[in-house]
Amino acid sequence: MRKIHVIGIGAGDPEQLTLQAVRALGSTDVFFILDKGEVKSDLTQLRRDMLDAHIPQGSYRVVEARDPERDRSAGGAAYSPAVGDWRSARAGIYERLIAEELGEGETGAFLVWGDPALYDSTLGILEEVLAKGAVDFEYDVVPGISSVSALVARHRTGLNRVARPVQITTGRRLAEGFPDGVDDVVVMLDAHQVFRQYADQDIDIYWGAYIGTPDEILASGPISEAAPRIEQLRAEARERKGWIMDTYLLRRNPKKPQEPQEPHEPQEPQAPKVQ
Repeated sequence: MRKIHVIGIGAGDPEQLTLQAVRALGSTDVFFILDKGEVKSDLTQLRRDMLDAHIPQGSYRVVEARDPERDRSAGGAAYSPAVGDWRSARAGIYERLIAEELGEGETGAFLVWGDPALYDSTLGILEEVLAKGAVDFEYDVVPGISSVSALVARHRTGLNRVARPVQITTGRRLAEGFPDGVDDVVVMLDAHQVFRQYADQDIDIYWGAYIGTPDEILASGPISEAAPRIEQLRAEARERKGWIMDTYLLRRNPKKPQEPQEPHEPQEPQAPKVQ
């Protein structure tokens, strides 16, 4: 039986690999890496650097395949079908890699940025491959340090406050309105800097890009003050690298209770004056 490890490799720092992840790396025969093109070649190199740092060369093979393009212009009702088409294209690639590059009794691995259970498609795609029935394998999941955990650690803050919930959402959802009943919101996949539409509210932002890598950038403060700085940092980074991967936490400050008004003492009724 073929076996697959789905290994969370953290937000970019090779030292963020867990001991469980290192053990999984050491038991892998073939690593599958999807190449996202020359612009994002440093993401592929970071994965290779992790392998070089933790397991001896010559004990494994690396097989690369080109990641299919997703229609990023699709919006509104076309967004979900576009994502579905992209995931199906990926499933076809995964199926071929496992069938052709992984022998019976061998173990392969997909190295997943951050944590495989948080805004990543790998687990769903593997289930799609299994459902088609053309290739059989078993798989396990090794959790990793997500960009969310790395973000709040770098800003030395927590995700939530005492007895209060936290919500993780996307920029697309945040554009529809700030979530009800939640004051701490983590936003991922925001290509349009939706946080700007909340600059008139008493909300702090904790923002980070390329977290855990040598290119890491951090900024924080009230949105009204931090937004212009983040916009500039983001534009400069995107121009320099050709891509950007960022995450942020929005923290709405509770309204201060109004000071109670001192009650007015009722005045004694006065007798009418006699002329």
